[in-house]
Amino acid sequence: NVFSEIEERYVYSSDASNDPYIKSTLPDAVVFIETIEQVQQVVKIANQQMVPIICRGAGTNTVGACVPARGGIVLNFSKMNKIIEINPENMTARVQPGVIVGDLQEEVEKLGLFYPPDPSNLRISTIGGSIAQNSAGARCFKYGATKDYIIDMLVVMANGELIRTGSNTIKNATGYNLGSIFIGSEGTLGIVVEATIKLIPKPETSQVIMAYFDTVEDSIHAVNKIIEKHVFPATIDFMDKNAVQTVEKFYPTGLLCDKEAALIMEIDGYKTDISHQREIICEILRDNNAANIQYSGTKEEAEHIWNARRSSMAACTKLKPNVTTDDIIVPRSNLAKLVKGIQDICTRHKLTVCMVGHVGDGSVHPQIPIDYNDKEEYRHYKIAKSEIYQLAVKLNGTISGEHGIGLEKKAYITQVVDGGALDYMRQIKKIFDPKNI
Repeated sequence: NVFSEIEERYVYSSDASNDPYIKSTLPDAVVFIETIEQVQQVVKIANQQMVPIICRGAGTNTVGACVPARGGIVLNFSKMNKIIEINPENMTARVQPGVIVGDLQEEVEKLGLFYPPDPSNLRISTIGGSIAQNSAGARCFKYGATKDYIIDMLVVMANGELIRTGSNTIKNATGYNLGSIFIGSEGTLGIVVEATIKLIPKPETSQVIMAYFDTVEDSIHAVNKIIEKHVFPATIDFMDKNAVQTVEKFYPTGLLCDKEAALIMEIDGYKTDISHQREIICEILRDNNAANIQYSGTKEEAEHIWNARRSSMAACTKLKPNVTTDDIIVPRSNLAKLVKGIQDICTRHKLTVCMVGHVGDGSVHPQIPIDYNDKEEYRHYKIAKSEIYQLAVKLNGTISGEHGIGLEKKAYITQVVDGGALDYMRQIKKIFDPKNI
């Protein structure tokens, strides 16, 4: 259960951020832990010797959140992957951190229950990683992010002590909400070794609607009008023309490539209500200049549309040797300005950008194909990245809605978090992890 050979350790020196210019080193060891007691033992030794600990689920994060910057021990949670209990009566699940998000969803849905958070890599990403980054996904608009479903955790602290952060109840007003401090802390405050998850009833049925527009502004305006009508689709996702064309070129799915923008909406609920929701949405789409509207008739057709959306980053890898993806979010009223602004920035720096995002909640993921070996192109990419963050701040947004900060965005955090707040964060870190392991 321990990797120590240089070839083995090299594999764990990077994650899905895959930026060769991120400062990283080989970990000193990789330990595949299987029990809470093993985690505690390793942490106690590391704390005594002041050796860094890096927690790793599937390594799918794109911000360098599990890259060993100072060597240390990588704790691999792939063997702590058990669904300990699903309780239909309490509508909860108790899981280990290595459980795959998609596997949990499949198991609870067999019982008529539902775990909504759906990061695009849910077939391989883990619950532990989702907690560390506060992952969300397309369904966040209607159902919320990971933080809205974690009601209790067991956490190993830097000294090896095991604490419980909540309770096995849906409501809990007892003491400070410690859970909210750990969720989204990217493994910097403690190690989550078990989580109790709130579940909800599974919607009876769902349907996917896809609409195309001649302008980005029309697509965003349609989203706002849908929400104004108090219709809340489970998802409202966006693809710009470059994203649609790139997907269709490498993974043909019948997308229309001559339009500037496409919206993908999933409605869910009772069967008797679906047609009513669809009629309202389609009427609004037509009123806002939708050039073409399609909707799924079967589960297979719905999955076909979603596969196209989820293939966007994989398709981008066909354009250049590398591809970067980012995550910025603004108030929805400024979303069209953000999309057009990112397109203008990338055009000015001669960069291709394929944009997708969860426009229901205002987030956009610019995917930029790049050759890391082309130093001039990389220089322009870094400048463009900084300008994109400045644009997000100018539009009253922030530099991450669901991917987190990691090493990739660390230098930019002062743009969006004021100094006083950062000082309190540092004090919290010092209390929880005084030796900074």
